Amino acid sequence: MTDPISHLGRKAQIESANRQLAKDAVRTPERSVDTPAPAPAPVSDELKLSAVALKAMQEPEFDRVKVDAIKTAIQQGQYPLDSRRIAENFVAIEKMIKG
Repeated sequence: MTDPISHLGRKAQIESANRQLAKDAVRTPERSVDTPAPAPAPVSDELKLSAVALKAMQEPEFDRVKVDAIKTAIQQGQYPLDSRRIAENFVAIEKMIKG
């Protein structure tokens, strides 16, 4: 993921922070040369969904019985197809794509 302000990816940000910690460690007089700089705290991402999003993800709103009936009809070769209507819809889609 890229930071929209600095255009740095997350790995580059962490490396930059580590370099800054190392510079600060060298400048700090009370720290000895043998003592390594403390590792930065691990960064964790957390995603919180709203109640509406959680509800939407639980069960899609459609008529399962109707979908199953259409699937069965297609498998048995009994679902009516109107080739002219399909072609007209393809033409409409092509017009939308071309603008």
